[in-house]
Amino acid sequence: MFRFIAMLAALIGFAMPLAAADTGRLVEYREVAAAGLPAQRLSIWLPPGYDAGERRYPVLYMHDGHNLFDVKNSNFNKIWAADAAMLAAMASGKVEPHIIVGIWAPGSDRHRQYLPRSLYDMTSGNLRAQMDGMTKGGVISQAYLAWIAGPLKSWVDTSFRTRPGRDDTAIVGSSMGGLMSCYAFLEAPTVFGRAGCVSSHWPAVDPRAIDAGELKALWDGWFAARLGAPDGRRVWMDHGTATLDAFYAPYQQVVDARFAKAGWQRGRDWESRIYEGAEHEENAWAARLPEVFGWLLAKD
Repeated sequence: MFRFIAMLAALIGFAMPLAAADTGRLVEYREVAAAGLPAQRLSIWLPPGYDAGERRYPVLYMHDGHNLFDVKNSNFNKIWAADAAMLAAMASGKVEPHIIVGIWAPGSDRHRQYLPRSLYDMTSGNLRAQMDGMTKGGVISQAYLAWIAGPLKSWVDTSFRTRPGRDDTAIVGSSMGGLMSCYAFLEAPTVFGRAGCVSSHWPAVDPRAIDAGELKALWDGWFAARLGAPDGRRVWMDHGTATLDAFYAPYQQVVDARFAKAGWQRGRDWESRIYEGAEHEENAWAARLPEVFGWLLAKD
């Protein structure tokens, strides 16, 4: 179904180049069918030189694709400028050019599509009630992950010149997308070798409405059961200290401690940064995205 819709989009003009070749080429696919999910939409950035040769590229999957490249598509008139960040990381000589697959968030279904299902299944009482109130219709992140790791990735690897292996496949997101990136990394460890969990919304719901101690214990157990050995994998985590990010430090400290206990080496296998004064918004994430890419996607 995905292949049919993507080919149809190309034929009737829904897949269209949106950027100049010297800064890469942006292609958009609308109304992409995905089993068990609302209709999805993609913005795919092809790096400079893609159309001129036969080189194969690593792939970076990113959530909230509408906020990545073009201000006119964004929620808040602000973007991550992911293409500019990739160009900057490439210019450093430490990062190879990557294809970026931006997956748009499905409007009101965003929370239930990004909330890790296996964490949700561990909850009860007030925390479960708060999550149910936010998701409205049931958590579907397991279907979202299955689609990304299965049909979507297969289509991307068939349609573009990719390097499909684990170590050449990364996933990055912010806020609830940060949780989703950690979820994908841990639940599909043979697919995603690198994950960027930016300003992850560890409270998962309104942080003022829950028992933080209970949720910290759940996150600790969730990571403990899934981390395993690094085995060449790499994870970036961070948060600011203002607005919604001001709630994240206690949770992040628990997660950091779990990585250390599991034998992951900080600076090599995982990183956790604090950005003083940074708010929970796209301009803050855009400001540090070249640094995120520079560490997470660096050549081994």
